[in-house]
Amino acid sequence: MTAAELGALAGLRYGALGFPLAFVALPLYVNLPAHYAQQYGVPLATLGLLLLVSRALDALADPFIGLACDRWLRRGPRPLFALLSLAALLLAAAFAALFHPPAWGPTGLLAWCALMLMAAYLAYSLLSVMHQAWGASLGGSAVQQTRIAAWREGLALAGVICASVLPGLAGIGATSLLLPLALALALLGLWGAPRGRPGQATAPRPDPWLAWRVPGFRRLLPVFLLNGVAAAIPATLLLFFVRDRLQTPQAEGLYLGSYFAAAALSMPLWLRAVARFGQARSWLMAMLLALACFAWAASLPSGAVAGFTLVCLGSGLALGADLSIPAAMLARVLQAAGLSGRAEGVFFGWWNLCNKLNLALAAGLALPLLGALGYAPGQREPQALQALTLAYGALPCLLKAAAAALLYLLWIRREPGALRLKEAR
Repeated sequence: MTAAELGALAGLRYGALGFPLAFVALPLYVNLPAHYAQQYGVPLATLGLLLLVSRALDALADPFIGLACDRWLRRGPRPLFALLSLAALLLAAAFAALFHPPAWGPTGLLAWCALMLMAAYLAYSLLSVMHQAWGASLGGSAVQQTRIAAWREGLALAGVICASVLPGLAGIGATSLLLPLALALALLGLWGAPRGRPGQATAPRPDPWLAWRVPGFRRLLPVFLLNGVAAAIPATLLLFFVRDRLQTPQAEGLYLGSYFAAAALSMPLWLRAVARFGQARSWLMAMLLALACFAWAASLPSGAVAGFTLVCLGSGLALGADLSIPAAMLARVLQAAGLSGRAEGVFFGWWNLCNKLNLALAAGLALPLLGALGYAPGQREPQALQALTLAYGALPCLLKAAAAALLYLLWIRREPGALRLKEAR
């Protein structure tokens, strides 16, 4: 089966791995700190530092993980699935071990947590980079590549929603038991998914810097970074904005559910937009929609549940494009550079590194800015709330506008020759 024949069943088989991977990511950020603080008395500052250092080391390894993925994708299905199975087994074991540590003292507990975090992040990165590279290697038109990314990210959103609800309903133990089952089913589906053929040209020599010699990658990455930071800042500040600025903590579930549901349901709409307007123009439309949503959020009064729900629906709709279109544009860059089926892992290794950098930059920009402007969680003085509003609404708008301008200058204005790139040497 080829990418051109990718129907619903093939899309489900390919994209299913996104569900358990998202299932892992959210609890490690949301549930793990609270679990260790409440159950074992570990200070939150220590846990935050541990998570930050572990994630930074994991991000730096992504380009080299990408190199390994390129080698394994060119092998037969048996060696490839042996590697994927080992990574899935490591991920499930490390995840369970994190939430069920041995009865050691404080120092031993932190050492155990650090070791299991590194194991979980390593396995997660290998599986996610391999998954993205696999999809890009299928080739196909702009619409087809967007469809491939939409299946992967749509099922990942389903995993995020499930991971948000399940620990509270059934406990983290049930989550630990469900994860290996979901991984096994996802790998079983992936076995029957279409595979890209290795490139006919000689594969490039292993080089983690290959991506930076492709002009399209260098033009796409700053747009992706700016837009990613603009999206990550409101996500970082959402609970502060809801609890102190809107003063509607009872509606947090409604806001999050609306946001993720709108993102998942918007995927078919963005596929139609790409078919009609192209990838870059469709992405620009999503950026302008997000700009309008965050500008409106900044003007909402306290208690505006309905108004902010509409903001979440609109920004969730824009998120659907952010998740499906940029990765599909990167796959098209690879095709135009003559590297399809040869170097997807290297490109998506750097892509994942930058995606993780977005989250770090968002926290690094927004939280110090809030502190400098006089806001602290729980404060509701006019000056503090104004600072929170500026950080939640105005700063993302500035970054989104810069990303939209770059997208226009570097891509839309240069079409239809935007993807006519020379092969990387």
